[in-house]
Amino acid sequence: MLFRLSDVKKSYGGNEILKGVTFQINPGEKVGLVGRNGAGKTTVFRMITGAESPDSGDVISINGLKLGLLDQHVDFGAGETVHTSALSAFKEIHDMEAEMRELEARMATDHSQEVLDRYADVQIQFEHADGFSYAARAEAILLGLGFGREMWDADTGTLSGGQKNRLGMARLLLSSADVLLLDEPTNHLDVEAVEWLEEFLAQCDKAYVVISHDRYFLDRTTNRIIEIERGLAVSYKGNYSAFLEERELRREQQQREYDNQQSLINKTQEFIRRNLEGQKTKQAKSRRNMLERLERIESVTAEKSGGSFGLKKVERAGNNVLTSEDLSIGYPTRTLATGLNLSLHRGEALGIIGANGTGKTTFLKTVLGQVRELGGTLTWGTKINIGYYAQNLEDLWPGNEVIQELRRVAPMADNGTLRSFLAKFLFFGDDVFKPVSALSGGEKGRLSLAKLIYSEKNVLVLDEPTNHLDIPARESLENALDEYTGTVIVVSHDRYFLDKIATQILSFERDGSTLQYSGNYTEFHAWKARGIAEVRTQPNEKPSQADKGDRREQVPIESKQVTEPKSSVVSESAAVGRASQPSNINAASNLSKNERARIQKRIAAIEKRLPELEAKIAELAARMSDPAVAADYDRLKAVSDEQLNVEGERSALYDEWESLTAQAEG
Repeated sequence: MLFRLSDVKKSYGGNEILKGVTFQINPGEKVGLVGRNGAGKTTVFRMITGAESPDSGDVISINGLKLGLLDQHVDFGAGETVHTSALSAFKEIHDMEAEMRELEARMATDHSQEVLDRYADVQIQFEHADGFSYAARAEAILLGLGFGREMWDADTGTLSGGQKNRLGMARLLLSSADVLLLDEPTNHLDVEAVEWLEEFLAQCDKAYVVISHDRYFLDRTTNRIIEIERGLAVSYKGNYSAFLEERELRREQQQREYDNQQSLINKTQEFIRRNLEGQKTKQAKSRRNMLERLERIESVTAEKSGGSFGLKKVERAGNNVLTSEDLSIGYPTRTLATGLNLSLHRGEALGIIGANGTGKTTFLKTVLGQVRELGGTLTWGTKINIGYYAQNLEDLWPGNEVIQELRRVAPMADNGTLRSFLAKFLFFGDDVFKPVSALSGGEKGRLSLAKLIYSEKNVLVLDEPTNHLDIPARESLENALDEYTGTVIVVSHDRYFLDKIATQILSFERDGSTLQYSGNYTEFHAWKARGIAEVRTQPNEKPSQADKGDRREQVPIESKQVTEPKSSVVSESAAVGRASQPSNINAASNLSKNERARIQKRIAAIEKRLPELEAKIAELAARMSDPAVAADYDRLKAVSDEQLNVEGERSALYDEWESLTAQAEG
């Protein structure tokens, strides 16, 4: 056991949040903590860390347990850089290293056995603490979480909120904590960083508990799910998908037991009514006492889906909803993507993914006509009626009640119809009379989506619609879109959501290229990984024309719309600039024909070798970012040493290239 909560209860202002939570976390367990917004998940974390005390019950942990908490708000010291902040997780190693340097200085004049023994002890501790690889580990994790080397010297005070959260994640992963407590770790991460984190946690030998609405992430990182429901904790073996299946089986069993108990109660009450004053009065009183002591089973009917959304049929658009040919998007000062050729048909759903800043939102703005295309054509089909969901929820009127806000798009609908529809988006009972101004961010998101889906638009353009939604709300949205007969264009980081609704994927890559695939996210991911593997194992082999005709079997690297890569050697203009320096004016004139030929041959050899070294450095950086390598000291040190050697060779060749070019060009 690492820690245990035993019958923990907690209330706020008379509202009982935790009603007797009991569970235990053991070494090596990878646990997902799930539940509706407000169910008490973060409260559980605060109980574990001691930030709050339970009203009753116990929180017990083993002696010396180190907890590492990823909080939603992260602070850093003044003057810290990204790199030094990451390394600050190794304070104990820093202290050992400082003592070793001090002892080394003393050993220059003091050769006593005491100093030598102390140095040997500290050195052994330093090695056991992975002191020789900690910097490489830190750098590998920074790269994996999206901090390129150009950002390492940036002051932490200049970072955005999302960047600070990612840096806080890096420090936590590098810490010596025995248990990691991760509260929404995928917030502020793009898909690439989330996938890296999934691989890192898969290799991690520490126990961790993660709160997340990212169901795809939970599937790939957990082997146990604890659900906080109605103030209690229920534990399930397996990942999130296994939890859904097991929970449904348990609920079906609970409902059968509830139905059987209700039948028993009704029959017993009827017996009591008929016999309380008759000859069997003693039996009737005995059965009445039995009913009073009976522990009642709760019905789960209210937890199940309410059936069809009853959406009205939207106006039928033409078959070709959106077409683009050689489309270029961006701004006059910066092109974000080129060569986009799309064909979206009626009833399809285009899922758009990519890192922040690669062009996703700009693509939506171009589609909506808010930003002009830089080149190519973009054509909408016939009878198109577009509805747009913006992340800032600008379409809501704060003074309206929830039901009044929905009535704005359905003025002739009766209250019963509107309330029934709002229930599908988890607005029950008096919730429909809440003012919009009093709603949480998640509630406003649900209301805005409910309005949009009810509005009879036949094309929905959605920008991160699952942000701020808990899992039940995301499932409601998926059910609504599943019944929706129109066409959907959606930007989302929620891969589980994209698996449910996307029929096409458009991926904006970091290098300015795009990838297109017919299928959902999981199929796209497998296709892309298969293509990268093929490129790595067969670097000189191009796909045949027949292969290019099959979108599902294309190597994604070959399908990118990319410009010709720049050479890694110094440009010709730079070389000419250097050649014009006065100190080299007469150098070329003093060379013999054979010397000039030898120099030109060597320059050609260097120019051939430099791109190979650049590629090798990129490959080694990627290997250092691999969670399996980052978690293995020997492998990480070997890769780090190799990278230093290759970078040294590259630096020497650049110096030689500059010298030879100056001689040759005089």
